Amino acid sequence: MIATISPPKQFRGTLEIPGDKSISHRAAILGALAQGETEVEGFLEAEDCRSTLHCLEALGVALEQQGAGHLRIRGRGKRLREPEGILDAGNSGTTARLLLGLLAGQPFPATVTGDPSLRARPMLRVVEPLRRMGARVEGEGRRLPITIRGGDLHGVEHRLPVASAQIKSALLLAGLYARGVTVVEEPQPSRNHTELMLKQMGAPVEMDGCRVAIAGGGALKGGRIRIPGDISAAAFFMVAAALLPGAEVYLPGIGVNPTRSGVIDVLQEMGAEIAILNRRRYGEEPVADLLVRGGAPLRGTEIGGELVPRLIDELPVLAVAAALARGRTEIRDAGELRVKESDRLAALARELSRLGVSLRERPDGMVIQGGRPLTGAVVESHGDHRIAMALAVAGLAAAGKTIIRGAEAIKVSFPCFFQALRRLGGEPGFVDTPGGAC
Repeated sequence: MIATISPPKQFRGTLEIPGDKSISHRAAILGALAQGETEVEGFLEAEDCRSTLHCLEALGVALEQQGAGHLRIRGRGKRLREPEGILDAGNSGTTARLLLGLLAGQPFPATVTGDPSLRARPMLRVVEPLRRMGARVEGEGRRLPITIRGGDLHGVEHRLPVASAQIKSALLLAGLYARGVTVVEEPQPSRNHTELMLKQMGAPVEMDGCRVAIAGGGALKGGRIRIPGDISAAAFFMVAAALLPGAEVYLPGIGVNPTRSGVIDVLQEMGAEIAILNRRRYGEEPVADLLVRGGAPLRGTEIGGELVPRLIDELPVLAVAAALARGRTEIRDAGELRVKESDRLAALARELSRLGVSLRERPDGMVIQGGRPLTGAVVESHGDHRIAMALAVAGLAAAGKTIIRGAEAIKVSFPCFFQALRRLGGEPGFVDTPGGAC
């Protein structure tokens, strides 16, 4: 699919952001393991999350979708059913890695695969600690497809070399089934949605800074889970509003978990006008309404160290903000971007350069010399939803038309993204792409 973007005459309004993708995955998986029913409100209806639902159904979980964003899960009390075929995680790294942790505790073999992009992503970081816990994994386990034979696990202490919520969550899921205590320690805090939801559902989990421990054998209790708006999806509209003079965008009900809100901190440091209003909680998750006004000049900044895990998915669109900010922005310690749906550092360097951005790619980041005007060009998504949406934001601020090839990649996380742009732009002609009503 090809999308054509040009600068809008205005960019204003209120936008309901879809439910958080990371929390949606976890709500489905933990609801499947709980005793009793779990009602989920705000579940993200996108391809990645549907991959998780399809895999859970193949494992014997009864799911019922009751209107947009509403999901009822009949929990199986940690006992799943052996699947008849291979479990397909599609494009979703979260689905694949969390499934491997879940399957490590089941008394049957199962195979997990994915699409060509996911089959190229590294899996050894989750396979090795699962093996230490007693799971049997056929072959080397470096890439999908992976066959895992679970059961008879024991707790371990594992220190992650790189902060990763997916690996941590997989080990905590396995730890639910293990004898003794499973401890995961990270060099920096990563998103803690799994820990918070385990706590909400009654699991014996303890959190202490970068260290989390779970005792095996505990039961989960079903209930109601309300999912906040996805800050990673909101980030594209936050940056767009900050860049466009006269813009004003109100984003209600956004998750502002401190392990995820680094994008707000960086944009405010760069000079963006962002108000955080009506702070509250959905269960254990902090939530707020965000009001972003455009027109304030942005300045370059430095992004690295402990900040990176708090905004790893937002770095592509923050690179767009940096391209239009005055001065130099340095992104470092972000080598993890090279093993996402694409090599995001290489993809950003190539496509932003086509738009006229002055930058230098580094092994773990890039240096962007901002302040130069952008000029529309033909760019590629590299099959990556976050690259596609970041390039769309760049197109809003670039002179002329920006043509994005492979724009269908956005379906994995934000199917209504282009329709949302149209609603805020008030002018259907500035976004030209196929798509039904959302």
